[in-house]
Amino acid sequence: MATKYGFCHVGLGQLLRQEAQRNTQRGRQIHDIMQQGLLVPTGLILDMVSENMLSNPSSRGFLIDGFPRELKQAKEFERIVGRAPNIVIVFDCSMKTMVQWALHRGHVEHRADDSEPAIRQRLETHYTLCEPVLTFYQQRNLLRSILAEEAPENIFAKCCSVIESLQ
Repeated sequence: MATKYGFCHVGLGQLLRQEAQRNTQRGRQIHDIMQQGLLVPTGLILDMVSENMLSNPSSRGFLIDGFPRELKQAKEFERIVGRAPNIVIVFDCSMKTMVQWALHRGHVEHRADDSEPAIRQRLETHYTLCEPVLTFYQQRNLLRSILAEEAPENIFAKCCSVIESLQ
């Protein structure tokens, strides 16, 4: 999607994994948190997302995935950036499907943080913390839910329809 629309892709998971591989205090801290399937603190997340966005000032827009995961992150992000997102897309699928996708991804990409116990812990944390975020964006008419139990090309087409509705 980022390529199709000329957006800069800011993948929170990728940023976190890259940082977790660095032999720094922040890298080791993030690595330990991710191995437990817990969320990285908001301050670290906001620093990383902001740094990434600021390093791409000429981008037509930003496609930020995996963020925000808690209401504090959403509000603080808007305070720092100075505006709300144009749209927030949430993929709706079963726990079983999410676990299968993450296990497959972990196998293909050799990701240590995609063990089944860590995945299940992340999902439980996600459900607990993300509900207020979804409500926050729903109340502001920014949330679009896409059923993600279909073929990837169908999901992509639905996402494109959402993006194109903004133009």
